Amino acid sequence: MTLLITHDDADAHENPPGHPEQVDRLPAIRRALADMDLMREDATEASDETITRCHPQDYVDTLVVAAPRQGWTQLDADTHMAPGTLRAARLAVGAACRAVDAVMAGEAPNALVAMRPPGHHAETAKPTGFCLFGTVAIAARHAMEVHGLTRIAVVDFDVHHGNGTQDLLWSEARALFVSTHQSPLWPGTGEPSERGEYDTILNIPLPPGSDGSVFRARFMDEAWPRLTAFDPELVLVSAGFDAHRDDPLAQLEWDEEDFVWITEKLCDLARDHAGGRLVSCLEGGYDLDALAASVAAHMDVLRRAGT
Repeated sequence: MTLLITHDDADAHENPPGHPEQVDRLPAIRRALADMDLMREDATEASDETITRCHPQDYVDTLVVAAPRQGWTQLDADTHMAPGTLRAARLAVGAACRAVDAVMAGEAPNALVAMRPPGHHAETAKPTGFCLFGTVAIAARHAMEVHGLTRIAVVDFDVHHGNGTQDLLWSEARALFVSTHQSPLWPGTGEPSERGEYDTILNIPLPPGSDGSVFRARFMDEAWPRLTAFDPELVLVSAGFDAHRDDPLAQLEWDEEDFVWITEKLCDLARDHAGGRLVSCLEGGYDLDALAASVAAHMDVLRRAGT
């Protein structure tokens, strides 16, 4: 049975009024998943030891000092901390690592981590793009250091390039990072020429207006051969749903069936190479109806794959 890890304290991460990464994102997802038969767990906070597998301790300490007692601390143009933000970010990392532990132990075939803030834009010592800690990259390092894995596929289908994950895994030969994303679009990274120290980064930029057929063809032509040849022992997913045609922050033209398709392909990859082991972590998605419907479709595939 698929494992869902979340926590109500993620709602204590509040952004200023009008910010697209709003508290209502997770309640919308919870409602969409409420009637599904799932294993459910509350997240627990990641320790500094876990977080510093990717981020230096002085960076973590800086965020501790910056955390406000009321109101907001602005970390960059789009990234803010409220009194509950640091705990929420630690919970997100802890949830991702716990999900890795669960699938590695055979407690669940796969898992979805529904937490916020997102993580894939956080660089080594820089919070940006709504993100404080590189949740998926830390989960990858956790799988390496705790479980001894040497081949981890990290696939990011958020509409924005996962610049943080790329930065954190740039010099990591044990992880293959694949990102599909709109370009041009913030953060302006993600060119095919960005390949990492060990040629383990594959960026697939998609022009504005691309629909699901363009994405599917590019993924199968460029990503699929690399992923299958890598023969991963674990599949990690940065599951952003802001490539949906209704999302306000970008201009791709996907619908729920495109998220079904990519989830099916990644479950196939996990089944054929990794004993079915897959952990998906929520990233973007800012139209609440589209987000809820897309996550429900994503979860439905995970559930079917896990039976």
